[in-house]
Amino acid sequence: MKITSVSLQARDKNRVNISVDGKYRFSLDVFQVGSLGIKIGNEYEEAEIIRLETESQYGKVYNRALEYCLMRPHSVKEVRDYLYRKTRPRLNKTGEIVPGVDVSITVRVIEKLIDKKYVNDFEFARYWVENRSLKKGISSRKLISELRAKGVDMSIIDELIKVSDRSDSEELQKIIVKKRQKYTDDNKLIAYLARQGFAYEDIKYALSIDSD
Repeated sequence: MKITSVSLQARDKNRVNISVDGKYRFSLDVFQVGSLGIKIGNEYEEAEIIRLETESQYGKVYNRALEYCLMRPHSVKEVRDYLYRKTRPRLNKTGEIVPGVDVSITVRVIEKLIDKKYVNDFEFARYWVENRSLKKGISSRKLISELRAKGVDMSIIDELIKVSDRSDSEELQKIIVKKRQKYTDDNKLIAYLARQGFAYEDIKYALSIDSD
């Protein structure tokens, strides 16, 4: 089996269409073409062509995952969940099952993203702590719960909260300022703040300061 054509895609200049024996067979990322040594005239056995098709899938999944990671920092669990959603078997518009991507490919993608430092639970958690504290008030309890739900190890969470300059008392004041007009009844405001994970004693103290 011979490579008979190597041409850039019209819609995506970063991908190359590969034809085998005069027929389109698969596409590759432009960097993959070089790393795999793909050239017109190269001859392969069917098993080797299948291996190249696997590399084609890997390149597509990696690029999609990379775009996702560059939107904002993500935890390893977030990336894993994202890839699961995007690569599992699904039904097309005609009701037919479209095969998913082999798990081994998604594992390779995640390992490369980690190796290239596009995914890092510590950096993600630091971003999350800083971002949540800046945008709106949040209790330590809720912050920990969010990070745990994102798959971040408790040792990382403890370390970041320990060095953070945030405090529940300051976070409480942020929320009270924002919610005071909505909750004119202190009991309703207390109930709301308790649902946000703040301790009752801290809430009462913060409200006593606010009323002074």
